[in-house]
Amino acid sequence: MELDPPGETSSTVPPLGASEFARLVTVFRELRHPRQIGPYFIEELIAEGGMGSVYRAEQRHPIRRTVAVKVIKLGMDTREVVARFESERQALAMMDHPNVARVLEAGATDDGRPYFVMEYVKGEPITDFADRNTLPIAQRLELFTQACAAVQHAHQKAIIHRDLKPSNILVTRVDDQPQVKVIDFGVAKALSQRLTERTLFTQTGQLVGTPEYMAPEQADGNGALDTDTRSDVYSLGVVLYELLAGALPFEATTLRGAGYSEIQRIIREVDPPRPSTRLSKLGKGGQEVARLRQTPLDRLRRQLGGELEWIPLKALRKEPAQRYASAAELAEDVDNYLASRPLRAAPESAAYRVSKFLRRHRAGVAASAAMVFLLLTGIGATTWQAVRATRAEHGARAAQRRAEDSADEVREVNRFLTEDLLASASPEVARGQELTVREALDRAAESVARRFQARPLSEAAVRSVLADTYDSLGLAPRALAHAQAALELTRGARGPDDAQ
Repeated sequence: MELDPPGETSSTVPPLGASEFARLVTVFRELRHPRQIGPYFIEELIAEGGMGSVYRAEQRHPIRRTVAVKVIKLGMDTREVVARFESERQALAMMDHPNVARVLEAGATDDGRPYFVMEYVKGEPITDFADRNTLPIAQRLELFTQACAAVQHAHQKAIIHRDLKPSNILVTRVDDQPQVKVIDFGVAKALSQRLTERTLFTQTGQLVGTPEYMAPEQADGNGALDTDTRSDVYSLGVVLYELLAGALPFEATTLRGAGYSEIQRIIREVDPPRPSTRLSKLGKGGQEVARLRQTPLDRLRRQLGGELEWIPLKALRKEPAQRYASAAELAEDVDNYLASRPLRAAPESAAYRVSKFLRRHRAGVAASAAMVFLLLTGIGATTWQAVRATRAEHGARAAQRRAEDSADEVREVNRFLTEDLLASASPEVARGQELTVREALDRAAESVARRFQARPLSEAAVRSVLADTYDSLGLAPRALAHAQAALELTRGARGPDDAQ
């Protein structure tokens, strides 16, 4: 065996064998991750963030159970990190809700690093759970309302989460039923009290939260301290948008690839596309999104293109005052949609509320709903005809005469719709029979010529409404007859060269 000459060393180091390398890796892991924290035996690393690590651990005495232990990383126990850690621990300790992970105990390691013990949530992000189980839209909405309930509970405790996203909204199964658990209050903010005796500052120019889910006021480097419960509502709106459309309002790569100021500009100034538009732009990916929702793509587009997309769009408004005032309001509107009730996000109109009421009671009032629609359509059509006729006239006297004629038409059409059409479905006339829309129309149409004798323009307006209605029912011959009659009546009254 040859030795190096005195004063010299070998220029090469013998390579490690497989077993030596494995032992080295084990030693390194043990240095990074403890085997035991307090009375809890560490089983595996669940998650790791900038300031702390979360482990699945086993408690063996006095009871045996699996828990989650969160502890500050080695070397990260600065004043600010410890303050934020204690803030999260106190925030969780204040809450008691089935959809929020519970704090079981708190303490410090032998080297002085604080930790706290939570219930172990064996779940997956809400979007992943919904996709893996191919949940249809209705079930996704029901799951989402659980998240809203958890956030509302936190708000009632004056706690703002400030980092709501699918990975912090986990879904597990309890008695074979999906249950949401909101976790990670690491950047939570208290509204009315201090969560810790240590001073906690948010630096100017520092983004608090995750850009893809961040409210505009959080994206303002000077506004992070001014966030309120509506900031969480915005983040919930992004999660709902993703649950519905299968994509984020803004591409993650676009945000992550932008500079700090561009991220702020996009979040604060760029309006998100409608979920139905976002779905359409996914191309072939839209088919997969539809499959995961057990809905044909065309039907999903129509569903998102209706009142359903009003909900996330209201939650995502740039101005906090224009969003839902609370997570409870957001959940209430989701429930309204599922129950076919009027939405808070919908335009406030009597016609809208009437249509929602009739939709809920479709079986009993189908004919009446159609008649109300005809009434509104007739009023709108004849009023528009009056406006067009007034604009088309030249000369003040001719315009006044036309306006008076059109006003007469409006009154006569309304009287016909209410006294003839709706009356035909009254109990006295129907005599207990279930009257169809066509039967009601046929009965009312029989009286048109008799009712409007010597009033050709009024008869023409009514026949135009009847023509449109018969056409919508697929009765083209009847629609054509009324349309031709309306045309001839108008020609006879106004002449063949009349603009209308």
